[in-house]
Amino acid sequence: MTVAILGAGVMGETLLSGLLRSGRSKESLVISERRPERAAELTEKYGVEVLDNAAAAAAATTVVLVVKPQDMATALGEIRGSLQPDALVVSLAAGITTTTLEAGLPEGTPVVRVMPNTPALVDEGMAAVSPGAHCDEAHLAEAEELLRSCGRVLRLPEEYLDAVTAISGSGPAYIFYVVEAMIEAGVLLGLPRATSTELVVQTLYGAATMLRETGEHPTVLREQVSSPAGTTMAALRQLDDHKVRAAFLTAMEAARDRSRELATGQG
Repeated sequence: MTVAILGAGVMGETLLSGLLRSGRSKESLVISERRPERAAELTEKYGVEVLDNAAAAAAATTVVLVVKPQDMATALGEIRGSLQPDALVVSLAAGITTTTLEAGLPEGTPVVRVMPNTPALVDEGMAAVSPGAHCDEAHLAEAEELLRSCGRVLRLPEEYLDAVTAISGSGPAYIFYVVEAMIEAGVLLGLPRATSTELVVQTLYGAATMLRETGEHPTVLREQVSSPAGTTMAALRQLDDHKVRAAFLTAMEAARDRSRELATGQG
């Protein structure tokens, strides 16, 4: 099987490097990239062939679309006449539905929609996959295998993917936002920035590891840290007074709504 990755931005390169690390040969992978200097960089770094969208699609049994939502219509037009019979098309574009993808491709093309996230860069990604109307079990398994090269994969009905976009797709940015705030707080409290950064990053890593390895509900783990009338309770009281929990809920609703807007072509 040959896999074509159309779009060599951050996520495209992440998938490419993950597939190579998982044992795929560079001969079984092709990529597309419009910028000549970027194409040369990728060829030198990974040894893979760089083609235009149409040629890459023609060479592949699985075509992975890693383009911006606003560029999807153009990409579909470029590959529509080049796809091999029974080729699988996998889309990583936020908000673009399988119905939209199928409408821009030859009748009967199997399509899988994926919502990945950037921790795939360190093989800790979380991807949700949803099948289109012409997708069977073998197609879904192939898409899952691709994404499993750089993290975990969850199979979900497409109706959930706007929520997935809001939670895990955009989720790393929320975590980084909180980490930034905690580091700045450490500096405000008199710590050197490097020290504050190390404390916060390791605390985040340790807390995430506890969640995964203990299987405990986060409320239980939080209460284990929260002594009555202690420092943690004093801090949590301030977060509650400033409605931080409600702000997170509102923020994720906004991300969900924006994903829906992208599906309807609004900006």
